[in-house]
Amino acid sequence: MEVVRGTVGADLCSRDSTSVTSLSCFLIMFILIVPTELYSYTEEPEFALNRDYFEEDFKTHGIWRRWTELSVEEQRAYVMRLLDALEVTDRDKRLKVARAILYLAQGVFDECDTEVDVLHWSRHNVFLLYDMGIFTALLELLSMEIDNSQACSSAVRKPAISLADSTELRVLLSIMYLMVETIRVQTEDDRPEWKIAHESFKNELGSPLYNGEPFALLLFTMVTKFCSMNAPHFPMKKVLLLLWKTILFTLGGFEELQEMKVRGRERLNLPPLPEDSIKVVRAMRAASPPASAMELIEQQQQQKRGRRSRRPLVKQDSLDTYNERDPFKNDDARDEEDDPEDTDSGIEGEVDPLDRDGLPWAPKVREKDIEHFLETSRNKFIGFTLGNDTETLVGLPRPIHESVKTLKQHKYVSIAEVQIKREEELQHCPMTMVSTNDWHMIIVFILFQIALLKLLLAAAPTSKAKTDSINILADVLPEEMPITVLQSMKLGIDVNRHKEIIVKAISALLLLLLKHFKLNHIYQFEIVSQHLVFANCIPLILKFFNQNIMSYISAKNSICVLDFPHCAVHEMPELTAESLEAGDSNQFCWRNLFSCINLLRILNKLTKWKHSRTMMLVVFKSAPILKRALKVKQAMMQLYVLKLLKIQTKYLGRQWRKSNMKTMSAIYQKVRHRLNDDWAYGNDIDARPWDFQAEECALRESIEKFNSRRYDKNKNWDFTPVDNCLQSVLGQRVELPEDFHYSYEMWLEREVFSQPIQWEGLLQNP
Repeated sequence: MEVVRGTVGADLCSRDSTSVTSLSCFLIMFILIVPTELYSYTEEPEFALNRDYFEEDFKTHGIWRRWTELSVEEQRAYVMRLLDALEVTDRDKRLKVARAILYLAQGVFDECDTEVDVLHWSRHNVFLLYDMGIFTALLELLSMEIDNSQACSSAVRKPAISLADSTELRVLLSIMYLMVETIRVQTEDDRPEWKIAHESFKNELGSPLYNGEPFALLLFTMVTKFCSMNAPHFPMKKVLLLLWKTILFTLGGFEELQEMKVRGRERLNLPPLPEDSIKVVRAMRAASPPASAMELIEQQQQQKRGRRSRRPLVKQDSLDTYNERDPFKNDDARDEEDDPEDTDSGIEGEVDPLDRDGLPWAPKVREKDIEHFLETSRNKFIGFTLGNDTETLVGLPRPIHESVKTLKQHKYVSIAEVQIKREEELQHCPMTMVSTNDWHMIIVFILFQIALLKLLLAAAPTSKAKTDSINILADVLPEEMPITVLQSMKLGIDVNRHKEIIVKAISALLLLLLKHFKLNHIYQFEIVSQHLVFANCIPLILKFFNQNIMSYISAKNSICVLDFPHCAVHEMPELTAESLEAGDSNQFCWRNLFSCINLLRILNKLTKWKHSRTMMLVVFKSAPILKRALKVKQAMMQLYVLKLLKIQTKYLGRQWRKSNMKTMSAIYQKVRHRLNDDWAYGNDIDARPWDFQAEECALRESIEKFNSRRYDKNKNWDFTPVDNCLQSVLGQRVELPEDFHYSYEMWLEREVFSQPIQWEGLLQNP
């Protein structure tokens, strides 16, 4: 591809040949790391403020050239002066210096002609700032702001909190977010020193940075403090975005998780994965959703008026193509035009039929499924069972032999099953086997436990506003409320956009950590899942989807001309009520679609193989809610909706299955098959309701044993060795309560001085 220099800065390109970047690389970086969602539209006037403070400070140092015209050595010298100025005691001066640094991180947009130029200089400046140690200095300032009790108490007393109450925090968090996100995303044309900085910064974020704690813990602390109403002025959107990107950087995203899963299976000598789930989902096609009642009425009226002589081509799609081989379709089914699930009401364009025959997923069988199949077969043909023996087939007919052979061919052993089996062995032989822990993941596990419920509380007001709920709009509301209709419309869009971004960050963070927990150890995942279930996460997600999901997906709460860096580079057109109502030109909102998919995946993880939680889906009447979500014609979202419908079909009754044959067909075609899973008929023995309570109690017992053995410092085992050495016992460090030193003198008086001591008894031979 032809190399593009454009107006990026010929001086920089001439100094360093490695900075020559291709157009495709620029576009990829632009899509990935443009910080559009970092800023609210209310913050737009602050961009010019950042520029003014930078130029003012720039000129006070006698520099009359533009930043893009300086050599790298001159740029480093100026950044060093900014670093020194951050240490001044005057709060206002520190804020001005921080704004100047933010202007550099934003890409000195006043010296750029295009948005690509801004991205280029932002990337160059961010690596320069990191190399000069700016992040460490910002971390100290952030810690000071978090511990600023005066600001916290002032915010608690204020009846209405606005953008001005979090100015310092917003500036610091914006710089840190730009640094984390810019360095996190790598490109093929990065300089060698930038690649080294990427690994160095990744290790730095994952290691104890401040008071012996990782950077993520500081952000989790901010979330906890905010949700406890002790710091209502914290800019929670920026905190959550930075926390998400930090976890994404230090632990890795979904592709890194897939690679870790492959390596983990190799270490355990397990067979390779039957397919790459990421590639399979990307290759899926969307299916036509079921029709709504209104659409059915409209369709019937069209038929009565004779306006429809044949089915139009635009209504055909993959589901209609599958009808000819639908295994659940009865011979006496109604005509297609009367089928309530036959009308297309999606938002995507038409999809083509399957490019190939066959199902997208390889079927899987668990060891438990084979044992259950053999147990049933032995009871039927022999009259007794052999426990967990899956090898002995004596006395069973030949077809059973063939069935067992087929099941074993598709047998899949997960990492979680190996971990559970190992934990059972450790419980029986705790003295002979030593468990190994991933210390880094344990730290994250402990951090997540602290902030889990607080994150859910922060997400709750996004669906329903209450008088006593947490105010998550503190970093979007201006000091002066709007007085015109246009200003009110702009603020309304900004508020809705702000809530959408918070939902996006929380859903992505929860899903990412759940996947890391599950890969690291299944019981870490299970304890976090139980906390989510006990915190009513399942009804909360269902309540989120119990809205007009099509309106939410197609919401246009964006003003493109106000997005950064567009607003900083181009002339600002005149905003009108009509232009605000029209919104952007996108057919649907990727941000909201991303959030919906994340929440569906979280719901899938909480309910998978958990019959008691599946019954919660049934009790909360999730089937019609999820079925409405199928109207969104996006393959990944439909897949996870169909998964949730599949696990509860056996509980919904024959009439529901008969009335929703198109949905059943879609499940058959898109969701992975378990060979002996009787999901379509409801005859599975696992559907017994009286087993649900015992299942959840057994899981909790296993979790408590796991936590006690791995994390409990005060183990009270009967076989703990007794220390008989006097010097060793006296030398042990005893953990005392924090308030003990306040009552230490009273304790001495009561327990030591007032008690008679038989000194002669110490000399007697016991």
